[in-house]
Amino acid sequence: MSEERNQRHKKAMERRKALVDEKVAQATEERGILIVLTGNGKGKSSSGFGSVVRCLGHGYKAGIVQFIKGTWDCGERNFIEQRCPEVPYHVMGSGFTWETQDRDRDIAAAEQAWEKAEELLQDDSLHLVLLDELTYVLKYGWISQERIFSALQNRPAEMSVIVTGRAASAALRDMADTVAEVGDEKHAFRAGIKARRGIDW
Repeated sequence: MSEERNQRHKKAMERRKALVDEKVAQATEERGILIVLTGNGKGKSSSGFGSVVRCLGHGYKAGIVQFIKGTWDCGERNFIEQRCPEVPYHVMGSGFTWETQDRDRDIAAAEQAWEKAEELLQDDSLHLVLLDELTYVLKYGWISQERIFSALQNRPAEMSVIVTGRAASAALRDMADTVAEVGDEKHAFRAGIKARRGIDW
């Protein structure tokens, strides 16, 4: 019975491998991609930073612009700045909108951060650029959609870009090559559990 089961498994895996190999063979276009990580669930930024580490691990160069979160203590930033000081890392200085409560200040901070993003998006030495929480800049209209989309569309052909944040617009989703929606099924904070250093930030 065990041998029969093993044979069935082997044949099933052979069929699966053939299908996967065929799809791999059909993927012949070589270029950078635009990835959008959105949704209400936890892990969008974590995934983006994980991709930066993956990129660096292969010996490629990456750059980061972090919108919204401001200069508060951030484990990812601490690690990159301490261990990978060659990585361009820019932070929008104003922080969460509910903390600043000052739209003009938020717009000015977003403008400064986006100028840094535009510089990175023109740097053909970069394999990956992470634009963390950029969806909020679009949602609040701090920088025009036309300006942002133009920079994304006119980046070097080999550069990939990851955009994170909730409520990605339909236009941004349409432009993207890959869109992942991170769901929110359950969250410890709603049960009164404090956010933890090293886990949540």
